[in-house]
Amino acid sequence: MDDESGPAPASSGSRSGRRRRERKAMLLRLDPDLHDALTRWAADELRSTNAHLEWLLVRALNDSGRLRGPGPTG
Repeated sequence: MDDESGPAPASSGSRSGRRRRERKAMLLRLDPDLHDALTRWAADELRSTNAHLEWLLVRALNDSGRLRGPGPTG
């Protein structure tokens, strides 16, 4: 079973055959209601909360034209 909750080494492959980039850890404080809603949405999409939050951030950065180069997909 794949666990996406921890950082993946740069040399490990994902299910799509692409190499995963090294991840940076950060502390994020969220309102409990916001966290609950985000967790429910992630579960609906069959993603971990962390993966879903990263997906949302990448989508927002792409939409605003602020992401340089290829970002993570999912």
